[in-house]
Amino acid sequence: MKIAIIAFAFLASASAASLTGTEPVPILRQEADVGVDGGYHFSYETGNGITAEELGVLKNTGVPDVEAEEVAGSVSYTAPDGTPIKLSYVANEFGFQPSGDHLPVAPVDDNTPPPIPPAIQRALEYIAAHPEKLPA
Repeated sequence: MKIAIIAFAFLASASAASLTGTEPVPILRQEADVGVDGGYHFSYETGNGITAEELGVLKNTGVPDVEAEEVAGSVSYTAPDGTPIKLSYVANEFGFQPSGDHLPVAPVDDNTPPPIPPAIQRALEYIAAHPEKLPA
């Protein structure tokens, strides 16, 4: 997972750099640290305003002898249309969880009730088909 996230970060920076043309983009700041415990941290900033930071830690999942990598990070840059983009993310045993103002969200419709789960719907149909006779 760690390699995939690092590859994603470098791919994102390479593709963003290709949007600006063929001019080389200077690296203004770059840090990287890998710990013996499986944790790591890296960050960088480029001359065209791209910044990225990521922290990975090895954690216990609560299951004996099962450990997982948890990664948290952020990337920011300016889109070609001038919109500032800031993406934050967490990746762990629950999957990749990105957040950012530029990401689409499902519309909220307060007038539509949530769907009835199938088991509840079957129970309602059974109750309607077998009404209990109440004593008078």
